[in-house]
Amino acid sequence: MTALHATPAQWLEGARPRTLPAAVSPVLAGTGVAAQLDQAVWWKALLAMVVSLALQVGVNYANDYSDGVRGTDADRVGPLRLVGSGTASPGSVKLAAFAAFGVAVAAGLVLAATTAWWLVAVGAVAVAAAWYYTGGSRPYGYSGLGEVVVFVFFGLVAVLGTTYVQTESFPLSAWYAAVGVGALACAILVANNLRDIPTDRETGKRTLAVVLGDERTRYLYALLLGAAAVALVAVALSASRLALLGAAFVVPALPAARTVVAGARGRDLVPVLAATGLAELLWAAGVFLGLLL
Repeated sequence: MTALHATPAQWLEGARPRTLPAAVSPVLAGTGVAAQLDQAVWWKALLAMVVSLALQVGVNYANDYSDGVRGTDADRVGPLRLVGSGTASPGSVKLAAFAAFGVAVAAGLVLAATTAWWLVAVGAVAVAAAWYYTGGSRPYGYSGLGEVVVFVFFGLVAVLGTTYVQTESFPLSAWYAAVGVGALACAILVANNLRDIPTDRETGKRTLAVVLGDERTRYLYALLLGAAAVALVAVALSASRLALLGAAFVVPALPAARTVVAGARGRDLVPVLAATGLAELLWAAGVFLGLLL
């Protein structure tokens, strides 16, 4: 099949919209910290959101392309993969990935030009990390490093960067927020890789879940949720107790944790991904609202 067979709805599904809370959340949390300091710059926050969303969509299409051409998506349990299913051509999906990266770069250049030019280097590393997660000859996502990079870029870099472009500082509360958001972003990936352990083993994809094994991966998921709770308390103590509004994240997080710890497998883990994404969004939205107030 060629790209002409992919409908707009399939392209949208290929962008994996359920992962977008991982892009929205760090910008919300970082902007909340800036607002608590009375230094929020809303147009910069909007541009930071564009950068984050575009990078997330870009990495999703890039993963679709790279996994598809390697054949590791031939037998998937999760959402539609455009290349692996033959719905779209590899070239068209690769082009979509780079188009998304281009949007991120354009918005990022505006932020760098109005804040600090060294941010260009940070952005370049972020784009490279997005591509080489599953791209290139030695993708780090196949070597158990995916969660580490997600924590760094969708936690530390995204939250601290959002705060910095508005305040030109790195307050302690932003570091705590970055840890909480990063932990939940990692939990999404852990749940995803837990689901894919059987197929990843068969294709030689050594994710952290494959390395740790089924049982320890489930404990890691629960540990990450606990880390997010601790980080939330730290944000509240360092900035404002109203940040505890983010505790709403436990509403979807607790059932998801029970499902994971109880031993759910395959398609039964798909709802956990959505629940964890919602948990991250509620964590960040609660922090944003609490610090804004």
